[in-house]
Amino acid sequence: MKIGIFGGTFDPVHNGHIGLAEDCVEQAGLDEVIMIPAYIQPFKQDRHTASGEDRFQMLALVASQNDRITVSRNELDNEGVSYTYLTMRRIQEMNPEARLYFICGTDSFLKVDTWMNAEELLEKYSFIVGCDRPGYRHDELEEAISRIRDHFGTEIIVVHNRQFDVSSTEVRDRIAAGKSVEGLIPEAVERYIKEHGLYRI
Repeated sequence: MKIGIFGGTFDPVHNGHIGLAEDCVEQAGLDEVIMIPAYIQPFKQDRHTASGEDRFQMLALVASQNDRITVSRNELDNEGVSYTYLTMRRIQEMNPEARLYFICGTDSFLKVDTWMNAEELLEKYSFIVGCDRPGYRHDELEEAISRIRDHFGTEIIVVHNRQFDVSSTEVRDRIAAGKSVEGLIPEAVERYIKEHGLYRI
């Protein structure tokens, strides 16, 4: 069993997130991708987000439409800062026979050495790195992958995921300005945002 772990703020989840999850299933041969909304992200502790429950419910809407995507309350229920190594430990304990793959983008992977307990992560788990822009930081990424493989023996898979010109910040800003977000987020997520009055000024 190969399980992808995809953590993030998901404030809100958008089509770029979903595309990366789906492309990881297809290109890396994953059986499942678990999307996990952060309680507090280590690098975003100073930012206000929609409630954990709202972010979880929006992800649940996405999961209901894709049989390879699930959503977990792991970090929300444990509260505190959502350190990746703690999340991976808990997921591994619940799935002792599974091989876990942490999913992240190029920018995040290039900083993996700075993460809390990075050595544990790189020695015990595999990584999938999404590259949605051809050639983006290619040389840096290749150097980092080579160095980490040599030092830790980490399995690292590069996925060339579909390009979506969208960010959660853009979605929030467009909603606050009363602009359309058609094509940026799933319709079910857009309905949820409207019904719950999220991201309005």
